Amino acid sequence: MIITMIALLKDNIQRTIGLPIPAGNCTSFSDLLFEKTFDKKDILVEEGQNCKHIYFITEGSCYSYITDDKGDTHAIQFALEGYWISDLYSFFSGKKSIYTVEALEPTKALVLNKESFQKACDTMPIFDKYFRVLIQNAFVALQYRLAKTNSEDAEHRYSEFSKLHPDFVQRIPQYLIASYLGIKPQSLSRIRKELANKK
Repeated sequence: MIITMIALLKDNIQRTIGLPIPAGNCTSFSDLLFEKTFDKKDILVEEGQNCKHIYFITEGSCYSYITDDKGDTHAIQFALEGYWISDLYSFFSGKKSIYTVEALEPTKALVLNKESFQKACDTMPIFDKYFRVLIQNAFVALQYRLAKTNSEDAEHRYSEFSKLHPDFVQRIPQYLIASYLGIKPQSLSRIRKELANKK
């Protein structure tokens, strides 16, 4: 199983940076990872605790969320197979997590701790580039999402989300997608029906 998981990660890295990974580098990097399994609703990262790991999802799905002063949760990120997820604020700063990461399905992940992350980046330039591109892409996506949330109506936001992430629409509960997009669940249900009627 671990070989299949590493193959998924290797493919992800090569697609992200557009370069093949030297065999020795791939072996060295895989030695820094360990596999972990989570049941549905298990917590990978807990708000208020120090986040010491980042997770590459190889099976299942997770999401991160923040809890406001009223106790309501707001979805921040989704991760299916081939995605990384964590609380990078805590992971990089050493401060307490502001997000919780929870498994939506039974999930398997390859896990990297801070020391191993730093070792990979310091000793293998290809992984330093990989993580730089990942973080850069995540920042750009966040900027784009914020701009769209503040400038487009709910129907346009959902339409674009469903085109960009059809896999999320199939696997992630509708109420969480509504939360992620800043739409009330009942409004998203109406939007989905209206879009279906237009087809």
